Amino acid sequence: MLLSLSELLLAWYPQELSFLRVFQYLTFRAVLAAMTSLLIGLAFGPWVIRRLAEMKIGQPIREYAMHTHLGKRGTPTMGGVLVLIGIAVSTILWFDWSNRFVWVVMLVTFGFGAIGWVDDWRKVVRKDPEGMRSREKFFWQALIGLVAATYLAFSVAETSNVRVVELFTRWVASGLSTSLPPRADLLVPFSKAVSYPLGVWGFIGLSWFVIVGASNAVNMTDGLDGLAIMPVVMVGAALGVFAYVVGNANFSRYLLFPYIPGAGELLVFCAALSGAGLAFLWFNANPAQVFMGDVGALALGGALGTIAVITRQEIVLGVMGGVFVAETLSVMLQVAYFKFTKRRFGEGRRIFLMAPLHHHYEKKGWTENQVVVRFWIVTMLLCLVGLASLKLR
Repeated sequence: MLLSLSELLLAWYPQELSFLRVFQYLTFRAVLAAMTSLLIGLAFGPWVIRRLAEMKIGQPIREYAMHTHLGKRGTPTMGGVLVLIGIAVSTILWFDWSNRFVWVVMLVTFGFGAIGWVDDWRKVVRKDPEGMRSREKFFWQALIGLVAATYLAFSVAETSNVRVVELFTRWVASGLSTSLPPRADLLVPFSKAVSYPLGVWGFIGLSWFVIVGASNAVNMTDGLDGLAIMPVVMVGAALGVFAYVVGNANFSRYLLFPYIPGAGELLVFCAALSGAGLAFLWFNANPAQVFMGDVGALALGGALGTIAVITRQEIVLGVMGGVFVAETLSVMLQVAYFKFTKRRFGEGRRIFLMAPLHHHYEKKGWTENQVVVRFWIVTMLLCLVGLASLKLR
């Protein structure tokens, strides 16, 4: 919005308001987006927490949870609303409204946020710790993810919405068999020449898996004070760097990345996400004054997955988000092994003391702060590994 306003004023008063040209710089707008969302979060955080407490929107705790968590019962949840407000206001203020990629990321983010809102609301109003049933939640996630993945299959491959429509028309006319340009291939990190053509169906399938999978992975990680939000901030900031590179013709050519026009504008969204996340951490640090809830976790995970798809960094997302991957795999392995051993031996057995993985380490005697900070450290190192793939190719 402010970019369009500055361009309008420059057209009217090119000499008198020449200083407004600074708004043309993407990095300048990204910094201001981060500062805006950070200040919004810090300013409105106490009010949001008070309102949630007044509405008695407190976190229900499952009876089988860690006994150390029972004292958290009643802590306001649905605090992810604060993060989403900061992201929405900051992004709308500072990004180029004509950019199609940011709108797609916003659609996924707030679509998944709406699913999380319903889930959290049912937990609070019905006093049901399980919230929205898994099949219902997955259906809506799958639908939003499929819409986004289908659009991105053609949008990443072309430079404008007009050409996107043309490519889609050719695909339909060819009997759904048209191939995509090389920029839509799956990139293998730390390799200069290795990439895998996906085709339209492959692109849609992989993108859907990444978007929906990332959303649920972040949600599973959100179990301790500050555990999920800081890795989201770090991974989001790193993806912002990739977005800036692939959206810049010179940098992408030098670093041997596909040039995706318009992807650089995602840096503004990533900056807004990072600022809003840090503001939320101010209130979510142990002992937490507010919990993120599904409204925040599902939305932020979906945002990370969508950005990774646009920047063609699906594998790198798995590396940098290794904590999210480990948490998800721990749950999948625990459930599968328990069911297998129950059929095989008549009683269910466990691989981990408790899943997700952070509870396993709590059972082993780590304090909550130790688990959180050590997972942060791991994420920081993995983000450095992911960023190293920019040059080590």
